[in-house]
Amino acid sequence: MRVVAAMMKHETNTFSPVPTDLARFGRRGLLRGAEAAEAYAPTNTPLGAYLGLLRDAGAEIVLPLAAEAPPSGPVRRAAYEEMAGAIVDAVAADCDAVMLDLHGAMVAEHLDDGEGELLARIRAVRPGVPVCVALDMHCNLTARMVENCDAMIGYKTYPHVDMREVGAQVGRILLSSLAGRCSPVMAWGAVPLLAQTLRMGTADQPMQGLQGMARDGETGPVLAATLFGGFPLADIRDAGVSAVVVADRDRMVAEALRDRLLAAAWERRADFVYGHRDLAATIAAASRLQNSIPRGRPVVLLDHADNVASGGTADVMDVIAEVLRQDLPDVAMAAVHDPGAVATMQEAGLGAEVTLDLGGKTEMPSIGRAPRPLRVRGRVAHLGDGRWRIQGPMYTGVMADTGPTAVLDLGRMKIVVASIHHEPFDLGIFESNGIDPHAQRYLLLKSRIHYRAGFAPLASETFTCDGAGVTTSDNGQLAFRKVRRPIFPLDAV
Repeated sequence: MRVVAAMMKHETNTFSPVPTDLARFGRRGLLRGAEAAEAYAPTNTPLGAYLGLLRDAGAEIVLPLAAEAPPSGPVRRAAYEEMAGAIVDAVAADCDAVMLDLHGAMVAEHLDDGEGELLARIRAVRPGVPVCVALDMHCNLTARMVENCDAMIGYKTYPHVDMREVGAQVGRILLSSLAGRCSPVMAWGAVPLLAQTLRMGTADQPMQGLQGMARDGETGPVLAATLFGGFPLADIRDAGVSAVVVADRDRMVAEALRDRLLAAAWERRADFVYGHRDLAATIAAASRLQNSIPRGRPVVLLDHADNVASGGTADVMDVIAEVLRQDLPDVAMAAVHDPGAVATMQEAGLGAEVTLDLGGKTEMPSIGRAPRPLRVRGRVAHLGDGRWRIQGPMYTGVMADTGPTAVLDLGRMKIVVASIHHEPFDLGIFESNGIDPHAQRYLLLKSRIHYRAGFAPLASETFTCDGAGVTTSDNGQLAFRKVRRPIFPLDAV
């Protein structure tokens, strides 16, 4: 048995000005073949699960590509075509099955449905080949995706700590179908609901209950059930909440569970909208706790409107400026994206005092924001290469890379400054840069929900700080042009 396994993942924020070229998918080059297998086999990813299943089955594995980029703007045409071409060429060369680790919200410069296009091309070169797909919980599901694969599944956790688990689940479905033990059929659908990512954490309602319903439905002929929250910052027709159910031969059972999942999500639609609060008032509330914070249990402040995992520029300084203005003590912050500032600190050297116009280098036309750096003075407290292996429950075992990285110590705040965007979901963002997160009173993170993977066990309190950025939860700041209408909460439906 010869099986093509591949990863091609990107969550595209169509409002983000951050460019998505080929280098963003692999600064040191794209991983292919044995190198990709070595990097991902032991990791908590769907690709890692596929590799384990296929080795246990004695299959010949063809791994043309393992590529993932942090969320950002639309993928450049050349980057998309090189990656998709590598996968399609491997399938065309000969295989018995295909296992794909995709995201489900990839938008390229020249097409809105990156995953649907890839799957359609695979079907075109090898019409009968069985295909399974693992997708992110924030997939914007399309008919083209469903029509061009045999079984699909999405994560049921956010933060995504079950990636390997769901990859193994859909991989086993495909292998069982190849052996004649099952015959998967799929039912899918969507509701006109543009749910906000900040309201999709699976430790919270409504998503906790909805994902529980999906899990509970995976009995009898139902092989896999997924409720996708969707990615609302991709302004494409099919953005929003959807569901897909895979059953063994029984389409009516699949359709019934799909309908129950979608009806339950629609009933809770108002719970998917975030309520905003004044930034200064939020920081003031956090400040009042400063003398009662338990040792080793810092307060977490979330700069969620500028988080990397949704396509933020990670250089908006509004929340940092307000924390400094209110003079909160013992703050560690991760991370500001400013390669120029890192270079300046490297040139100055460890221990040097520097004055920087930090962050605020990126223009954001989609929200009408010009660059606004923040002038700060501090000491260069750490210089590093920005590489560490993730130990936490999300992406366990994957090598993180923030490029050349430095820590600027302002006295009451230590700021991790990175050359490559990275979401702070693992303690390594601090520990690899000489900061003990347990020893701080406050942790300021450019994150929305993924921080919970590494930091929720530490946090004594958490505050969402409504700053600015292209990952805002304020729909009023964004001009949607392509998403299907009417859709809640943009419209009264």
